[in-house]
Amino acid sequence: MNSKKIENAAAALRHARATRAAIGQVSSEYGIGSVDEAYAVAELNRQWKVGQGHRVTGKKIGLTSKAVQAQLGVDRPDFGFLFDDMEYLNGDVLPATRLIQPKVEAEIAFVVQHSLSGPKPSYGEFLSSLAYALPALEIVDSAIADWNITLADTVADNASSALYVLGDQPVAVAQLALQGLGMVMDRNGAMASTGVGAACLGHPLRAAYWLACEMMARGHGLQAGEIILSGALGPMVPVQAGDHVEARIQGLGTVQFRLD
Repeated sequence: MNSKKIENAAAALRHARATRAAIGQVSSEYGIGSVDEAYAVAELNRQWKVGQGHRVTGKKIGLTSKAVQAQLGVDRPDFGFLFDDMEYLNGDVLPATRLIQPKVEAEIAFVVQHSLSGPKPSYGEFLSSLAYALPALEIVDSAIADWNITLADTVADNASSALYVLGDQPVAVAQLALQGLGMVMDRNGAMASTGVGAACLGHPLRAAYWLACEMMARGHGLQAGEIILSGALGPMVPVQAGDHVEARIQGLGTVQFRLD
């Protein structure tokens, strides 16, 4: 790989986030043409953020919903990292000043109970590593102007992740029939998005398993206590300062925030 173009793309994305000024596609402006190159860009920024004193608190899978793939013009999932300064809890007020062009999607979050590392885990090993599920809202936010992204652009931009909000009451994963759970998300009291567990790569646990396998393949494990955001259950919705968002996920309850 051309390390200089990867370093330049990583620096451009950091600057865009810091200044809240969207930039053009890094795929075209810096020649980030392959998914592996894009993940190399994201990895440089992961290392930079850890170097600034932040901790990885989890991982996310993106682009699991066919509706979201259609919205963005891509055709496969990707993944990114969650950090300590991205996490909020149910009912919190989120800072709009950290965001450029945010959208929100409702998801099922999993809590890792036992760490996984090494080779690709079996599905049984993966399932035994999980403890709880929670309702979650992910605020995605692209540093690329007008969300005019290719797969390489969103991968390089940490899967377009910005903030996430977790619900209050954890539920044991084994108690839930996740594939059939319905979701309704309201923005300012009006229904804005609906979906179901099956929209997430057919089953939220299969989506999370894809993520676990990708983590192992790229040298990153899953650590006890980390959050896995398993992907959108329905179409994402634009939000702006002053908006209140609430999602209701069958069997998991509600999760909400206000953007200010």
